[in-house]
Amino acid sequence: MSFQQGLSGLNASSKNLDVIGNNIANSGTYGAKGSRAEFADVYAAALNGAGQNQIGIGTTLSTVAQQFTQGNISTTENPMDLAINGGGFFQVTDGVNPTRYTRNGQFKVSKDGFIVNNDQLKLMGYPANGAGVIQPGTATPLQLPTGGIPPAVTSEVEMEFNLDSRLAITAPASGAGMDLTDSTTYNNATSMTVYDAKGQDVAITFYFQKAATAADGSDTWNVYATANGTPFAETAPDAANPNLLTAPFTTITFPPTGGSPTSPAAPITMNVPAGFSARGNATLAIDGIQLDLTGATENGSSFAVTNLTQDGYAPGQLTGITVANNGVVLARYSNGQSKPAGQVELASFRNPQGLQTMGGNVWIRTVDSGDAVVGVPGDGNMGALQSGALEESNVDLTAELVNMVTAQRAYQANAQTIKTQDQVLQTIVNLR
Repeated sequence: MSFQQGLSGLNASSKNLDVIGNNIANSGTYGAKGSRAEFADVYAAALNGAGQNQIGIGTTLSTVAQQFTQGNISTTENPMDLAINGGGFFQVTDGVNPTRYTRNGQFKVSKDGFIVNNDQLKLMGYPANGAGVIQPGTATPLQLPTGGIPPAVTSEVEMEFNLDSRLAITAPASGAGMDLTDSTTYNNATSMTVYDAKGQDVAITFYFQKAATAADGSDTWNVYATANGTPFAETAPDAANPNLLTAPFTTITFPPTGGSPTSPAAPITMNVPAGFSARGNATLAIDGIQLDLTGATENGSSFAVTNLTQDGYAPGQLTGITVANNGVVLARYSNGQSKPAGQVELASFRNPQGLQTMGGNVWIRTVDSGDAVVGVPGDGNMGALQSGALEESNVDLTAELVNMVTAQRAYQANAQTIKTQDQVLQTIVNLR
């Protein structure tokens, strides 16, 4: 009598229950992948070859295959949480052992500025230079900048606004002139902020004065400007009364039909004088700013400013980071600027089931998995990243509980075959 079949069935059912139990235990583990026990039947080899009436001697565990299907993505409030929507693995390293691979995107920032997981393994990707340009190549541990961002002096200003063609001429009958303290000497005004070489803010105020209407209907507007209340040198302030400006900084001419100006047709140079801010600190002169007024219009509607942009900014300190769908890590600063600090690199494998699990939600490559194919999120067969989200385990609890019942019944049935074999053997022993 043979107990082999029943014994192998008990072992198989026990291992199946172990796999199911492990799946259930990791149903709440982010990035975990469920496994499936796969079995094969076993036959004894015959001396003279296989027979038609050969009876199997049981079953054996062929492999425990992990199921690399996509898990549900749940949103979180942590911008450092990353989820891969599609194929690929994060690459993490301790700097000593071979690179590990994971789908768990629960990352944090270490005291040294590295992006790490709970086991202090560092996330790998492409670094960025001081200008924020990504440097593709060999992936290295991503490290956030610890210092602030230096200031940038304003070099370009672009203005879009509409001047009301219905307004009366406010320029004096003879020559040019405008009194900063008399609002009847100009039609409209608007202000903007530019920055000097120290990153200090300088308040620029532009005054628009309707100067003349030609016989053909074209209008000319005078533009006056001050920096922190100090008139531009081009405005030729009166020596006895500095608030009286005797020359415009520039003029804008519109065609008889209104719309865009005929002059200036290109950006003009603006030199901002040195002065003192409202706080009392001295501000530096800013020379060579390219002022673009080509976006101005003149129509029969109220004065309105639709766009004021400039490219300078004050110094800033790091306030946080965000990660884009393509893996670019953006450092955000207190001055409203942002700059790439690196880009996450993902890895994929032709046979992910060949990866060897190492615990802690990480795998390492093996000969069976093949070499890693790397790339940035969203390229090729790499999934896109989603910041502020995590990939849940792909374990289906309902299915696992049903599988548990099935495995339990199989264990009981195999135990019954051993019991039956024992009863048959006892019957034979009791023969007299």
